[in-house]
Amino acid sequence: MRDALALVLAGGSGERLSILAAERAVSAIPFGGKYRIIDFTLSNCCHSGITRVGVLTQHSPASLHDHIGSGRAWDLDGREPGVVILQPYLTREQARWYRGTADALAQNLGVIEDSGAERVLVLSGDHVYKMDYRALAHPHERANAAVTIAVLPVGPERARRFGMATTDADGRVLRFEEKPQKTDARLASMGVYLFEIAVLREALRGHPVDLALDVLRPMVEAGERVQAHLFEGYWEDVGEVASYYRASLDLLRPEPRLQLHDARWPVLTRDEERPPVLLLPGADVQGSLVANGCRVAGRVRNSVLFPGVTVQPGAEIVDSVVMLDVTVGRGAKVHRAILDKFARVGEGAMVGDGERSDDPALAWLDGLTLVGKDASIPAGARIGPQVVVGVGAGDADFTGERLAPGTRIADRVATQGLV
Repeated sequence: MRDALALVLAGGSGERLSILAAERAVSAIPFGGKYRIIDFTLSNCCHSGITRVGVLTQHSPASLHDHIGSGRAWDLDGREPGVVILQPYLTREQARWYRGTADALAQNLGVIEDSGAERVLVLSGDHVYKMDYRALAHPHERANAAVTIAVLPVGPERARRFGMATTDADGRVLRFEEKPQKTDARLASMGVYLFEIAVLREALRGHPVDLALDVLRPMVEAGERVQAHLFEGYWEDVGEVASYYRASLDLLRPEPRLQLHDARWPVLTRDEERPPVLLLPGADVQGSLVANGCRVAGRVRNSVLFPGVTVQPGAEIVDSVVMLDVTVGRGAKVHRAILDKFARVGEGAMVGDGERSDDPALAWLDGLTLVGKDASIPAGARIGPQVVVGVGAGDADFTGERLAPGTRIADRVATQGLV
């Protein structure tokens, strides 16, 4: 697909991910023990032979920009155009944010036209999957399609999260519904679209806002040739706390559907230079991913530990995702929780302590406890499930009582540097 330009939509603010996306783009959220979410899309581009990639950013982009850098990790720093960061910018004529996915493309129409590409591959930067994008080219050409979208089957309970397509026997899209509350359609859009450049150029001239609502659905309704390509591999939209957690712990299965160690299709990333894992006396680790730089002297079960995590003697981490450079103090317990970077759990503290609430308003947390970046949980604190501890929260935010489900500690300070 060397004739294609890939545009990665990576500007989402991620409200459904709460504090995990408070100060970073969703695409920059750590995943899988050593990666960022965008690594999967960029790796797919690299392995699919795509050498021209534009990454459209907006919300809190600093850490995402730093992570991508020159694109060297994905072999996108050669003589070809490689990777380009595309942010909203100020001119004498306009100064506005991207209003939506289609508007982001429209504001970069000049980049698209100047690329000389024959086709444009539009991708989402917040999905976890491995896909050879070249697989779209053949059905696209065979059907003489204006646009080909990648789809996969989902159950009716998940349909309201996605754009849903209904197709005929030849894979032509007959109806497209964006996040319907109720539908008979069973094919969900993966956020992977292969456009003929002339088709995309014409669609963007009307200043659309949303790619699904203002471009794809009108094209289907007008009878244009919109083709579906059925994808049969692993794919997960990790834009919600529950789906992010589920995808993370799926990696710990004896035979995970997403193979991180597949040498034929490795997930590439800007790696951190850390020393090997150090298992100290008293360490007991089972069924977990433990990244370089971790120092473990406690018990770890069914959890993902990112680089630099310290688990002190007598501490216990179970069914949790613990990000970079977190310290879990002596005798502390962490159950069904997500701890963001640089968080500190004091000696004897309990995170995820007790029974979860049945309150429907807390269903989005899936019984999990969230602890924000740079938060410090004091020694002996008790934090129940479905509690959100804000970014930078400190000892002064905790009383001597157990924090009950539904408690939210507000973000205390604006953190400095990259996240």
